[in-house]
Formats: sequence, C-alpha cells, structure tokens
Amino acid sequence: MTENEEQVAGLLLAAGGGRRLGGRPKALLSHRGRPLVEYAVDVLRSGGCTRVHVVLGAEAAAVRERAVLPGCVLVDNPEWETGMGGSLRAGLASLAGTGARAALVSLVDQPGIGPEAVARVLAAYESAASLASAAYDGVRGHPVLFGADHWAGITATATGDRGARAYLKAHADAITLVECGDVAQAYDIDTEGDLIHLE
Repeated sequence: MTENEEQVAGLLLAAGGGRRLGGRPKALLSHRGRPLVEYAVDVLRSGGCTRVHVVLGAEAAAVRERAVLPGCVLVDNPEWETGMGGSLRAGLASLAGTGARAALVSLVDQPGIGPEAVARVLAAYESAASLASAAYDGVRGHPVLFGADHWAGITATATGDRGARAYLKAHADAITLVECGDVAQAYDIDTEGDLIHLE
C-alpha cells in the first residue's frame, strides 16, 4: 500500500434524490447490472482509495438493503434535500479522527469518470495542505482532492448545491489541476436524457 492509499480516503457523495429523474435516487440507478453506487465505489477502490466513505440520503435504507458495499463507511445525511453542500459536510465530518490526511471526493452520478482519473488525482496528494482537481480540457471537475488542512474552510462554506465551489474559487491559485480529459468523460446523470450513458 502506498502512502497515498493509506492517507487519502475516498469520499463518494451518493445522497441525491434524482428530482429531474422522477425522484429515483441516483445511487440505485442501474449501471452494468448493479446499482450505480456499487460501480462508483469500485471506481474509487480501483483508482487507489482503500478506504471509502459513502454519503447516503434519498432512500438511504433501500440503498443499504440493495447495494453491496463491503468495507465502506456509510454516512447518513439527513439534510440531503438541501443539496451537495450538506453531503460534503457530513462526509468530511465522518473522516475526522480516522487518520485520513486528505479526501478524494467523487460524485455517484458521473459514471464516465473511471479509475484512471481517480489514480491521477490521487497521485497529486503530497500532504494535508494539498488541493487538487481533475480537469477536462482545462476546466475543473471531479474528482477533487481536499487535504485535511482545508476541511474546516470547506465545511464553513459548503451550502446548497454549490458544494466546495466557493472555497475552491477563493483558493484557485492553490489548486493543482490534473488533466483527465483523455481518460474520462465528466457528464452527469441528471435528466431522463442522460440515462443513455448507463449500460
């Protein structure tokens, strides 16, 4: 196990209710014959994250029942309806005291982002002060790596659906952009039309 794998925890945000998908929780959408949340956890693990925390929200009980997530820490976000910010806060809080020095954050509704992109962003980890992000043709996207030194600041500013956007904007000069456009596609599964991306 490398130092990066020991010190960086994968943090999967999987709480969304799929409002524009007729209220189907994104974690339970089917992809390659299993729930999308299982696929997303495998991507993090295959990319080098040995520890994975998964934030659940919409239909959390059904996700726990149907998805096979061995070894994952499952975190409930009772405020999931307020947006991604609450899930990010809940996830980072769950990492406190675990010894993790960074969190590699990915979103359950981006199945076009695979292990290669995770591994590249993970490799950008240097210390608890690290701040790195995948980029697609130079545009910042996911996954994002937050060193533990940044967690308090992110938690203080993560509101609504903006997640860490405000914090990252304020600290743009400190972000290491890791180009991933050649190995991943950063589309979201947000609407019925996006379901064509699922297999």
